[in-house]
Amino acid sequence: MKSANIKMLAIYYGALLLWLSTTAMHIPDGYLSPVTSILMYLVVLPFWIVGLRKIRATMSARSVPLIALLAAFSFVIMMFNFPVPGGTTAHAIGGTIAAIILGPEPAAIVVSIALLIQALFFGDGGVTALGANSFNMAVIVPFLAYAVYRAFSKDQPLTSPRRLIGAAVGGWLGLTVAAFFAGIEFGIQPLLFKAADGTPLYAPYPLLVSIPAMVIPHALVASVAEGILSALVVAYLQRSNVSVLEAAEKPALLAETGTPVKLRGLWVILAILVLASPLGLLAPGTAWGEWGTRQLTQKGLASIPAGMQQLSGLWGAPLAGYNLPLLGNVNLGYVFSAVMGVIVIAVVAWLFTMLLTAGTRSKKGKN
Repeated sequence: MKSANIKMLAIYYGALLLWLSTTAMHIPDGYLSPVTSILMYLVVLPFWIVGLRKIRATMSARSVPLIALLAAFSFVIMMFNFPVPGGTTAHAIGGTIAAIILGPEPAAIVVSIALLIQALFFGDGGVTALGANSFNMAVIVPFLAYAVYRAFSKDQPLTSPRRLIGAAVGGWLGLTVAAFFAGIEFGIQPLLFKAADGTPLYAPYPLLVSIPAMVIPHALVASVAEGILSALVVAYLQRSNVSVLEAAEKPALLAETGTPVKLRGLWVILAILVLASPLGLLAPGTAWGEWGTRQLTQKGLASIPAGMQQLSGLWGAPLAGYNLPLLGNVNLGYVFSAVMGVIVIAVVAWLFTMLLTAGTRSKKGKN
């Protein structure tokens, strides 16, 4: 058998082993080529621009608490890992509920803020892959989930059970389709970017492996969690602050319904989730976005592709893996990371919204 064929068989074997042991949505540095990463930044850029313009045009400084809350909620939810077939983990995103409350355009900014903090501070997802991760989780999930939610809730009262169904179905479908796109992004790498001997330079998993590896576990577990979570939050809002469910169509309502007092129940829930975040460590296995090249070799990959090896250590996150070794306890480190993430996201969201709406307030004052 030719050496090239042996190498390809080794790659397929390693890929199949990884299929049985990885399903994370966050794409790390080195898995995508620089060309792919740049293209994904260009793809997501228009959605960021539209989202920023929507926030600037329709929201004010009084919207800060709700924006900060939803960004922090998305961040914390992604720390809760669920066990999936194959002995690893997957997680929900929280993009569906952000879209239902704010609309898909602002939700893209909210989830992107959470992803940015994850990449920079915790090494969860790569800096070079932020465009791809944002497109998958901050664009596909909110926009598709919101479209499904609106299809179910159109002309329905705010307390209608159809809104719960729409939130559940939208959350499930949005995250499942996002996983499908992530599988494509992985799978096209060995087709387009190869070394002189024909071996892949970046993610070596072919489409026949990468798509099922991403879609099946998410459809069975993570997407179900996203749908259930979204329906539960909608049910809570229907009982406690139903006007928030109108905010996506009537952003002016955020000034009244999005105050800290009106949202205190959700802030309490967020605090409980932060304290309970170590439960996310109970699920067996390690998320793909937390694996380094050494771990990939241990999981069965015959050799690390040259491009992946070069880019994998590009950014050193200060709290990599949501852990602070100085605390001497992984659970405390996880809680500390959750608290720090929530604080940083709240500050970033506050500054972001204040800067975006400053010009709007000035114009209104002149009028």
